[in-house]
Amino acid sequence: MDAHTSHALYTQRRAQLAAQLGPGGIAIVPTAPEQQRNRDSDFLFRHDSYFYYLTGFTEPKAWLVITAEGESTLFCNPKDAEREIWDGLRLGPDAAPDALGVQAAFSVAELDQRLPRLLENRSVVWYPFATHEGLESRVNQWLQPVRARVRYGALCPESQRDLCALLDEMRLTKDAHEQDVMRRAAQISARAHIRAMQRCAAMLRAGQDVREYHLDAELLHEFRQQGSQYPAYGSIVAAGANACILHYRADTAPIRSGELVLIDAGCELDGYASDITRTFPANGTFTGPQRTLYDLVLASQEAAVTATKAGARFTDPHEATVAVLAQGLLDVGLLDKNKVGSAQDVITNRSYFPFYMHRTGHWLGMDVHDCGGYVEPSEIGTVNERKDPLSGELIKDRPSRILQPGMVLTIEPGLYVRPGEGVPEHFWNIGIRIEDDAIVTATGCELISRGVPVQADEIEALMRG
Repeated sequence: MDAHTSHALYTQRRAQLAAQLGPGGIAIVPTAPEQQRNRDSDFLFRHDSYFYYLTGFTEPKAWLVITAEGESTLFCNPKDAEREIWDGLRLGPDAAPDALGVQAAFSVAELDQRLPRLLENRSVVWYPFATHEGLESRVNQWLQPVRARVRYGALCPESQRDLCALLDEMRLTKDAHEQDVMRRAAQISARAHIRAMQRCAAMLRAGQDVREYHLDAELLHEFRQQGSQYPAYGSIVAAGANACILHYRADTAPIRSGELVLIDAGCELDGYASDITRTFPANGTFTGPQRTLYDLVLASQEAAVTATKAGARFTDPHEATVAVLAQGLLDVGLLDKNKVGSAQDVITNRSYFPFYMHRTGHWLGMDVHDCGGYVEPSEIGTVNERKDPLSGELIKDRPSRILQPGMVLTIEPGLYVRPGEGVPEHFWNIGIRIEDDAIVTATGCELISRGVPVQADEIEALMRG
């Protein structure tokens, strides 16, 4: 995206937000804080997603203020020749208006001085609730001098509102530029998964010691080789029984021939995440029990993909997955119909839960678990109460979100079989998840992560290469 297109994109987003602030509204958006890792060393800085969505600006210590009239003010690090020797070039306030399309820019050192005047005579202050520690207190500090000027005729804002409510709705539907970046991120991640699969089989064929971290290294190399800035989240590389730990991180465990390997990994490219999971046989060939469960999970994913389309509910893919898994668990003997009843009983009583304990998807975007409500906004007032059959907890259900073109979500069913009484031993310690990234379209969905195959035969063929 060239500078002119970038400039127009962020300007348009700020204008769209300004139009929703209401008469006298003003919005305050900080970027993320820098985080110290240990002495004299910070974690790699990653901008706040809301802030970046409105600015495209990646420097730390920055703030954006937008008024309902469409005036944008940026506060950022000032130019500093000495610090720039150590930390790199800064844009600086003088260059910011032309570079970013904001109307004004000042040094962040002037933030506390200028915010009270910007807030004066405003009716409502918008800022992201519960996302930046101490932000509410900071806003109240800026309002104190405004309150002190009321005796001179100044007006103090009467209310504070959650800016996330507006920005979440804006970010939920991805525009053409966002979709293009996410396609490229998914392509990079797919190549990384292929690389890890092939390296695993090749090392085992060569009689080498293979560890989870070897495959993690392949992922990281391909991410950076293709221009991704960093992983979108901590990569999961789980061998054998480790695959039954949902958020397991790549460690030192050996990868053995005859076991499955589950890799859940995706890169972040230009601020947007990808999120892919593949499960494959370490040596390139599925055993009978592995293939049986793998094909069941894949069938459940195919049902979920079919259910993902504009006009459907967000929960429809999950329900389609569970319907396939419920019958499949009975068919393969992981559940005993004499104990749990029919497939419908399995669904109603959530008897599948010991083997499938997470949802089938989540929103995907700038954040790997992206923002956006999962309840249909027009139906929030509709509530149905039910008792959870496992916990006995009273659950309040609201109608699930209706999918629209441009929404992006993951589709990721799985099965996780731990040793236990009544569990057939040939399935023990098998953990399988298959995850793809889907852009909702008018007639279905576009799977943007299928650059890495999912069919068992195709995976085996790939690993022979």
